[in-house]
Amino acid sequence: MPEVADQPGLRILLDENVPLGVARWLRNRQPHWDVWHVLDLKIRGGADPDVFKWAQDNECIIMSFDRDFADRRGFAAGEHFGIVRLRVWPTTVEATTRALDRLFSETNPSDLEGALVIVGRNNIRVRPGGQIC
Repeated sequence: MPEVADQPGLRILLDENVPLGVARWLRNRQPHWDVWHVLDLKIRGGADPDVFKWAQDNECIIMSFDRDFADRRGFAAGEHFGIVRLRVWPTTVEATTRALDRLFSETNPSDLEGALVIVGRNNIRVRPGGQIC
């Protein structure tokens, strides 16, 4: 498992359903961030709780197309480091990076920390999460 470095910037974990090209794009766009993809880790093919636990243990924001991560009953606000739920179709590298580019242009990185963020084709909703327990 990769070691998490203590560097400034965000830590991002991309879920298995996010194309690997998005990880490469994100690493180039935000070189001071730590970016991992589930396919690069031992949690490949893992259930959502396993992905969530790794992200929390490593203080990462999860980015996923999986709507389960946006369900506050399972992943309550204030109990995670942040979740970005992608609602972009098609789920290609191009469409996803356009949506993320819009997200980063319209928000501050600190707005993502602890928040539930829904990134749709035409809109972005940020629901602040408060303090991490």
